Amino acid sequence: MSIPFPFSAIVGQHDMKLAIQIVAVDSTVNGILALGDRGTGKSTAVRALADLLPPIKVVKNCPYGCEPKSQVASCEQCASLKAGSTASQTETRPVPVVDLPLGASEDRVIGALDLEKALSLGIKAFSPGLLAKANRGFLYIDEVNLLEDHLVDLLIDVAASGENVVEREGLSVRHPARFVLVGSGNPEEGELRPQLLDRFGLCVEVKTPQELEERILVIKRRDAFEKNPEHFQKEWLAANEALRDKILKARKRLDKVIISDDFLRLCSKLCMALGTDGLRAELTLMRATRAYAALEGDKAVEAKHLKVIAPMALCHRLRRDPLDDTGSSARVSRAMEELAI
Repeated sequence: MSIPFPFSAIVGQHDMKLAIQIVAVDSTVNGILALGDRGTGKSTAVRALADLLPPIKVVKNCPYGCEPKSQVASCEQCASLKAGSTASQTETRPVPVVDLPLGASEDRVIGALDLEKALSLGIKAFSPGLLAKANRGFLYIDEVNLLEDHLVDLLIDVAASGENVVEREGLSVRHPARFVLVGSGNPEEGELRPQLLDRFGLCVEVKTPQELEERILVIKRRDAFEKNPEHFQKEWLAANEALRDKILKARKRLDKVIISDDFLRLCSKLCMALGTDGLRAELTLMRATRAYAALEGDKAVEAKHLKVIAPMALCHRLRRDPLDDTGSSARVSRAMEELAI
């Protein structure tokens, strides 16, 4: 098994790293879209955070990694064990990070009939797909803007329900598929469908470093890692452990963070001023600012948190205005200034 690059050793890319930490604290923020240049560490950051997080407890031998104590998000087999008197055995697994290739077939993504068992044993059995493997982890799609439409439709349905339903080839299977959806892409190569774009809670712009010293530092760290991954990982072990503790403490204090009605009014005013559709923008602002406040160790969500999170949560939700060629980030900043945020 390859050793991932330490999360704490990633140079720059503050917005992307913050967004990933936020969804690690609260997965209901519903994913990250990273748009920008290739080779800027997008996939490296996702895999590094998954390695940083502690292993998760799962029902032993469950192909979907069901949570032992969950009464809702369980497959049929685990649900029957919990409903009966038999206590399910548990084991630990690393947080899954699953790549969804652009050319993946529908069977590979959602799962299909296990042909080997069907031909050799004459029984109908389900072979789980990528959505099953990603449950309770991260599903990463590089060049997500080039994803085929039928796969986009599948992802939209599963992202909305948190469950994968397969009705085909005589099979009737449903299993939990709750994951943090992380997509990356270059906007110049094509745009995302609005339905999928709206499913990403946060969107960050990832740029190639323009500072000379920063570029040199990136090269040096990457070279040191490739020469001796084990030694490099040990060098950053203390920093990674400190970050892990910070995330775990933020998870524990998340429910205690206070969100006032005045703050929610401020979120709604901002969304109304920008003309965002629906209420998903407000929900994302509430959840992401709360997670950010928990990361910062603050007891209540304030305007200072909104100022940081609003561009990530709103820029990709703005309608295009043919009479205003201002960039989306500038429009969000202007709206915040008008509301004195």
